[in-house]
Amino acid sequence: MKWYKNIYIIILIGFGVWMVFFDTNSLQSHIEVNHERSKLEDEKEYYRKEIVKDKKAIKKLTSADGLETFAREKYYMKKENEDIYIIEYEDSLKTKNNE
Repeated sequence: MKWYKNIYIIILIGFGVWMVFFDTNSLQSHIEVNHERSKLEDEKEYYRKEIVKDKKAIKKLTSADGLETFAREKYYMKKENEDIYIIEYEDSLKTKNNE
């Protein structure tokens, strides 16, 4: 008896083709879902690192010295009767202009 004459083999092959290519849970949809999950896990890890970085920055800003340092560096604030000289290097000018 030849395999292509056996009805069970033909049904099994038809079912396999249907499940791999045409079903809503096909192989292609599984690959897309796994790819999306991988992207979301990478994004989740990125945001976890950002949260840790932000917590460190908040911890620095809660102290008076950290707050003063932030104000001086970011907003160029100064105390009375104090002179500030801002020295910008060529590299920092290039990155500032690119932003």
